[in-house]
Amino acid sequence: MSRKRNKEKIIIENVSIEAVAAEGNGLAHIDGKVLFVPKCVPGDVVNVQLTRKRKGFMQGNVIEMVKESPIRQKPFCPHYGICGGCTWQSLPYSKQLEFKQQQVYDQLTRIGHLTLPYLSPILGSEKTQCYRNKLEYTFSDRRWLFDSERFNPDGSERSFSPDELCGIGFHIPQMFSKVLDIKECRLQREPSNKIRLFAKDYAIKHNLQFFDLYNHTGLLRNLVVRTASTGEIMVILVIGAKEIGGIVSSKEISSVKEMLSAIRENFPEITSLWYVVNNKANDSYNDCPIHLFSGKEFITEQMEDISFRIGPKSFYQTNSEQAYRLYSVVREFADLKGDEVLYDLYTGTGTIALFLAKRVKKVVGIEYVEEAISDAKMNAKENGIKNSVFYAGDMKDVLNEEFIEKNGKPDVIVLDPPRAGIHPSVAQVVLKAAPKRIVYVSCNPASQARDLETLCKNYTISKVQPVDMFPHTQHVENVVLLERSNC
Repeated sequence: MSRKRNKEKIIIENVSIEAVAAEGNGLAHIDGKVLFVPKCVPGDVVNVQLTRKRKGFMQGNVIEMVKESPIRQKPFCPHYGICGGCTWQSLPYSKQLEFKQQQVYDQLTRIGHLTLPYLSPILGSEKTQCYRNKLEYTFSDRRWLFDSERFNPDGSERSFSPDELCGIGFHIPQMFSKVLDIKECRLQREPSNKIRLFAKDYAIKHNLQFFDLYNHTGLLRNLVVRTASTGEIMVILVIGAKEIGGIVSSKEISSVKEMLSAIRENFPEITSLWYVVNNKANDSYNDCPIHLFSGKEFITEQMEDISFRIGPKSFYQTNSEQAYRLYSVVREFADLKGDEVLYDLYTGTGTIALFLAKRVKKVVGIEYVEEAISDAKMNAKENGIKNSVFYAGDMKDVLNEEFIEKNGKPDVIVLDPPRAGIHPSVAQVVLKAAPKRIVYVSCNPASQARDLETLCKNYTISKVQPVDMFPHTQHVENVVLLERSNC
């Protein structure tokens, strides 16, 4: 291994990648410091140009592959390396599962300083392509340009027409204002790709303005495609205004409706077709009015004998088949006998609560998003589940002694918080409620480890089950069973 400077840039040669870091980057050690390198797999030998150097770690990018790892495989996606998704495609799926399993163990033991029982083998996804039920694409009037297309043979810069610069796809990593025009994405089943490509062609032919990500202006902003396991399809077209906080004109609304009519005509299999006006600086449309253009107000997901109505703002686990396996683990860990009061905290649209409702005396769900609670109540009604109650509000404000007195002391608590984990005050209320069992579901084992360290003052970890919801990414779901120490 050697170093040299290239125009003030430090290049480290013959770096041997040792492992995969929690963020999905390759990991090496240089002179006692950790070096993180994206798009590498263990066993690669690479030349790296440093992009960041700190006291305890360094970051860099590969400028030359010296020797490929024997476990490296050819990525299946033509957009690999530029698109920000599926960064682990170069790893065989069996190796991905190994690294995710190790990631869970490392984070629980190193961050939470936890003593673990036998760590059950991770549950891999049967589908490693076309497993997502939702994708959100972004329109851009200045798509990402490759060097191969930017320059003429003589080295001069090419000029492009406005139509040639239009694209619809995914954001480039660490460059939110740049969008890669996607030709084919293999994460969602058809007609996802066909709908996206049709929308792009139609918009260009009819001179509809693609979104300007620099100035946050433009008519066509996002396209969301949801494909349920039941075969139903929802499409949402998100449109913007000429200025932040502006108003979309009636003429523009009319042109959007013509576009939606064309989508409906070419894709009659679409179950639910919507449009929403988002004139804010951010892409979130949960707080924006949404309009049904045609079809039903929802699509339906099925899990055993429970059906879930999925509206345009509803949350549902993105991998439907793995969601069922995940909830089955929760049910197994909860070990319900039929006479329990169960609290489902961070219940979302009530999927876990309703999946377990028929095995308990009463289930209580709490969620911050009011629309999600409305969906939960509707799903309970549609499935004839009468032993469930749902509350909307901030968890740290809603969950208190008065609430528990009103709804009954929980025998079992299911925690399924966002990536940040649970608020410290929520952890204290949970400890005070002293349920017999806590089932903690997490999409972030690092924050889960921190919370478990607090809960383990009164509880013992009995079971740990990782579940892979997102093949070809570094993300992993983890389920932990805690049992009260003095039971």
